[in-house]
Amino acid sequence: MNLIQYFRDSRAELSRVSWPSRAQVLEGTQAVLIFVIALTVIVWIMDLLFHNLIRAVLP
Repeated sequence: MNLIQYFRDSRAELSRVSWPSRAQVLEGTQAVLIFVIALTVIVWIMDLLFHNLIRAVLP
């Protein structure tokens, strides 16, 4: 299979892809951002707790 045929096949395959709408992309992005922020806050709180615990145990 030569390079030109590869690009033709790739283009034909991409025309069959069901692309998400703009609203779906924005909704997915919003969900990911909320999850990342929530996880960041949880890790930050755990870090703060462990930091204080280690400080209390090791004077």
